[in-house]
Amino acid sequence: MKQEFICISCPVGCMLEVEEKNGEVTVVGNTCVRGKTYGIKEFTAPERVVTSSIAAQGGIRPLVPCKTASPVPKETIASVLEAIRKAAVTAPVVIGQTLVSDVAGTGVDIIATRELPVA
Repeated sequence: MKQEFICISCPVGCMLEVEEKNGEVTVVGNTCVRGKTYGIKEFTAPERVVTSSIAAQGGIRPLVPCKTASPVPKETIASVLEAIRKAAVTAPVVIGQTLVSDVAGTGVDIIATRELPVA
């Protein structure tokens, strides 16, 4: 199986061609070692940082912007978003505050990316 994608590890944006043959993953097109590492990771176990908003009560706005504290496996994004949709917080909220711990069993927390003062 072969995949092509653009490396996002540095500003160069190399076009990578990643292929698995006989259990070995090879990367072609990278101009730095970070590209090879990124290509293998993206091919074998892609991850993403998820950004969204959580319902808030008692604040000056009805929502608090948030994100995962670190990337989560790509296949868990739907369950992470569902957990965020079901969550609610109460103001005040500070930047970096954990809003949901271990979201969807990923071991990753959801954190606030903006303050929310009390109304």
